[in-house]
Amino acid sequence: MVDGASHTSVDPANSPLETALARLSQAIGRLEATAQRRLEADASVDGLQDELQRLGEDRSQLAATLDTAEARVARLEDANREVSRRLVSAMESIRSVLETHGG
Repeated sequence: MVDGASHTSVDPANSPLETALARLSQAIGRLEATAQRRLEADASVDGLQDELQRLGEDRSQLAATLDTAEARVARLEDANREVSRRLVSAMESIRSVLETHGG
């Protein structure tokens, strides 16, 4: 059974050692396949975590940009109100002058 000629003449189904070796080989193959799937899953999770971190950073940048834009809008609205107030005041002054001078 140990040398090549007797090894090929032995029926693997009848040899407990051959059966055990075949089962061990299959188990190792399944273990390797499972380990490979686990490595791929871990890599996928790591990729998703990296993407999530990038999205969080992008969100923070967008929030800061939005805050800046909202502050600018508030300043522009204040300036717009001030310009409108001054225009109304100027128009009233012009009307007053025109009424006073018969215009």
